[in-house]
Amino acid sequence: MIGFDVAVIVLAILAILVLFAGIKTVPQGYNYTVERFGRYTRTLQPGLNVITPFVERIGARMNMMETVLDVPSQEVITRDNATVTANGVGFYQVLNAPQAAYEVNNLENAIINLTMTNIRSVMGSMDLDELLSNRDEINERLLRVVDAAASPWGVKITRIEIKDIDPPRDLIDSMARQMKAEREKRATVLEAQGERESKILRAEGEKQSRILEAEGRREAAFRDAEAREREAEAEAKATALVSAAIGQGDVQAINYFVAQKYIEALAQFAHSPNQKTFLMPVEASAAIGALGGVAEIAREVFSRDGRDAPARPHGAPGRVPPVPP
Repeated sequence: MIGFDVAVIVLAILAILVLFAGIKTVPQGYNYTVERFGRYTRTLQPGLNVITPFVERIGARMNMMETVLDVPSQEVITRDNATVTANGVGFYQVLNAPQAAYEVNNLENAIINLTMTNIRSVMGSMDLDELLSNRDEINERLLRVVDAAASPWGVKITRIEIKDIDPPRDLIDSMARQMKAEREKRATVLEAQGERESKILRAEGEKQSRILEAEGRREAAFRDAEAREREAEAEAKATALVSAAIGQGDVQAINYFVAQKYIEALAQFAHSPNQKTFLMPVEASAAIGALGGVAEIAREVFSRDGRDAPARPHGAPGRVPPVPP
């Protein structure tokens, strides 16, 4: 009985051990591959799973969550022969556990080396200026190339980012001098453009001022000419009226005309710049006498046709018959 009891106990322990060997628990975010005699047969999903003890075993434990990879720094020669140091970071996720486990050895190392190789290829095909200003384009090209290359491994490359691009110190100093020169050039150009626009505006202002001044002079000349024309018309009209009056024998008209010219001559003498002394009042009797003499001459002229005209007192008004043509 004692031997039988020991055998039962041993069998029970073996059964428990076999049961525990066949029950596998897969945590969330992982997939386990199952191998039967070294050959892949199936994939265990998260949760409680059962395998055949001693026949099947767990092959690879694959992490199905998105994983971060640091891409080490490396030197890259650009298209214009500038040497820079670049590093980055990559993100990938396993979509197919059997492919990730059996299509490539050391998946993370393979992705890192693939990324570094394509960084050299992509960045080496660009100039330094493009390299420093087009990081988004570099990231997009890297992601597209690396994702296509890693697709047979059952891996999805979700993102690749370039972290640092470090040119040599002497190249940084040259870039700083170039940037300073470019900014000074822009400042000089802007200053020259400002001076040019200022001169243009000043010239436009002077042009408009001269145009307005010329228009003012033209308008003033037109007004002066119009005034002189009106004055000449008035003078001509007055002369015509005096001539008509003289033609009709009106001695008073010629007296008025001669007296007006006499007074205007006196006014011109008074305003002459060469006249230093002018004595006033002028003897009016001489002027009246002169007018009377002129009247007598006119009377004699108008009476030459043989008509006898009665003598009139000096300076008295009278009418003289018109001279026949």
